[in-house]
Amino acid sequence: MTDVARRRSRAGRRLSLVIPMHDEAEGLDLLFDRLDATVGTLGLELEIVCVDDGSRDDTYAQVAARAATDRRIRLIGLSRNFGKEAALTAGLDVATGDLVVPLDADLQDPPELVGEFVALWEQGYDVVYGVRADRSSDTRAKRWTARAFYRLFNIVAERSIPASTGDFRLMDRAVVDALKALPERNRFMKGLFAWVGFRQVGVPYVRPPRAAGQSSWPYRRLFRFALDGMTSFSTAPLRVWTYVGISTAVIALLAAAAIVVRVLVVGRDVPGYASLMVVILFAFALQMVALGILGEYIGRMYQEVKGRPIYLVRDRAGFDS
Repeated sequence: MTDVARRRSRAGRRLSLVIPMHDEAEGLDLLFDRLDATVGTLGLELEIVCVDDGSRDDTYAQVAARAATDRRIRLIGLSRNFGKEAALTAGLDVATGDLVVPLDADLQDPPELVGEFVALWEQGYDVVYGVRADRSSDTRAKRWTARAFYRLFNIVAERSIPASTGDFRLMDRAVVDALKALPERNRFMKGLFAWVGFRQVGVPYVRPPRAAGQSSWPYRRLFRFALDGMTSFSTAPLRVWTYVGISTAVIALLAAAAIVVRVLVVGRDVPGYASLMVVILFAFALQMVALGILGEYIGRMYQEVKGRPIYLVRDRAGFDS
């Protein structure tokens, strides 16, 4: 505890909530009511940064109408759907708070927990993240794949991330500034949150079901997201093929030596067209997998070299002219 002895005061501080949104019109009334009843009572100046990530419903129109009468709300409308990582980045770029909390619009990140986050920040922690201690609201398949991802990621990544954590956390302004200074465009925010370091502590909570609407994360998209995370924070998928290649070469040399000895001793070669085809096809499959992994890394290099912006803004509301 000696590392977190520096205490802070919330007096005169601003809290920014960063809320990415995609087709969330159905649950907006409940969201803002919950925010008023919880975060709005913490004694902090409140800023609510909403990022509409190319919604197909009237999410933008509803939030813009609220921003016209509520000076706490700032709204950014992206030109299309860039994905949650880009939307979160856009929100962090414009958030002005001394404390910043990314929050899901579906209320699976309970805003009631923000008060506990702030109390721990006052004790000296720079990052206070939520730990999903109970995910019974998720399907069994989603819980299993999430556990598998965190275990595999922490095995291969250079910097591990706390298991069962998401983007829901409180960050000090110094942490947000550090994140904004990172230049990469393929952004895996969970990994970046862990990579920047600072004094961090977790708070367990029960993850509730969605308050409204449908999830925008099918399994195909989740798999792609996991692959982005692995390749963004580890070169292990590339290194492993060095070991696979060496092992395969050793096995091939041993097999060749066995064939030579058999020919010299027995006087005939080993028959077996089927076994030969199995070996050839297996080696070909390994090569294709290796090329696929190599292609993933080359593709990310290609995206970074092009230097395109992470997101484009179409409209804004609630900002001072």
